[in-house]
Amino acid sequence: MALEGDGACIVAQARHIAAGFLMRVQTEHGLPVSQRAVDLIQLVVSELVTHARKSAPGSWLLDLHIVGDAVELVVWACDPVLPVARAADAGRVGQHGREIVMAVAQGFEAQRELVGKRIAERR
Repeated sequence: MALEGDGACIVAQARHIAAGFLMRVQTEHGLPVSQRAVDLIQLVVSELVTHARKSAPGSWLLDLHIVGDAVELVVWACDPVLPVARAADAGRVGQHGREIVMAVAQGFEAQRELVGKRIAERR
C-alpha cells in the first residue's frame, strides 16, 4: 500500500493500515490477534516508517502479510542507503528505532533494491 503525505500523518496512516490489516486477519480469517500483537506491530510500523520518511524523499510503500504464525511487515523507500546499527546508548536522545524493532522482532532484514531499499521485519 502506498503511503503519501508528510510528517506525522504518514506514520499515523501506516499505523492505521496495520491495525486494519490485523482486524481483517481476525474477522475474515478467524486468526486470533491479541491487543499486544496489534500494539507491537503498530510500534514497529511507526519505527520503520519514521526511518523511511526521514531517510528518503517521496513516496513509501507498506506491505503486510501473514507468514505462518507471524506478520511480515515490509517498508520500501527510494533511498538505497541501508540503516546502520548503532551501539546501545541510554544517554542518546532519539535514533533508537532499530534497537526497538530488534527487541520485538523475530527477524529483521534490510537490502538494497533497484529503486531504493526494502526493510522487512517478522513478528
